[in-house]
Amino acid sequence: MENNIQVADEGKKAKEIMTAKEYRSIFWRSFTIQCSWSFDKMMAYGYMYAIEKPLRKIYPNDDDFYAALKRHTETFNITPHVSPFIMTLGVAMEEENAKEENFDTGSINNVKVGLMGPLSGIGDSFFWGTFRVIAAGIGIAMAQQGNILGALIYFLLYTAIHFVTKILAGKYGYKLGTSFLENASENHMMEKLSYGASILGMTVIGAMVATMVSLQTTLSFNLSGTETTLQSIFDQIFPGLLPLAATFLCVWLYKKNVKTIYIILGIFVLCIVGCAFGIL
Repeated sequence: MENNIQVADEGKKAKEIMTAKEYRSIFWRSFTIQCSWSFDKMMAYGYMYAIEKPLRKIYPNDDDFYAALKRHTETFNITPHVSPFIMTLGVAMEEENAKEENFDTGSINNVKVGLMGPLSGIGDSFFWGTFRVIAAGIGIAMAQQGNILGALIYFLLYTAIHFVTKILAGKYGYKLGTSFLENASENHMMEKLSYGASILGMTVIGAMVATMVSLQTTLSFNLSGTETTLQSIFDQIFPGLLPLAATFLCVWLYKKNVKTIYIILGIFVLCIVGCAFGIL
């Protein structure tokens, strides 16, 4: 009888991890996600700070709690408006980790990395590219007519949709996370999810390297009386070879614990020297 009561109490406690208090904490703290932004971690520390209170409820033991905090210091970047979705999803996965001894903690970061790209694509296009422009257009139109409420209307419209999105994102992120993880643990789907998220993350990074890293060489040589550029040969053999090589070099330096600011300064120096000598 006592065992049954204990199990019931434990089940009730597990269900109460995300109460209204925790949702409010994540909601308000998510607004600070960019306060500790850095080139190497981006929004990681803001993410960790936002979910700190739920993590403490999940892990009363200090060692487990600090290990969980450290897990969420990996590089993270997302449209801030939709960040609570991944925050509460991360909390749901941490809950599952606390319950399951064989839970793969690496899958937590894999899922975060896999989702932050697609969610940012939606968030950026909706908030930065669409709704902000619409709200600003309404406010500007009113201001041009001498209506002092123009600026206020813009602020209220944009803030209202921002608040609503964050509230709903936090609610659905946790609900979808818990319901999915319950089924996933039974069907051994977490391994597949982690693997798929890793592939998706690598695909997004590969696309970013190909489209956002620009590096070409101007070196040329005479081949059988024809002036040929080294870049044209690279493009025929392996398009985007130099950007990929530069990215791998930066990753290698980062893994060697070279500070991000030194890597950035090194890129500046190499670009200046390369242009000065006609290499780039």
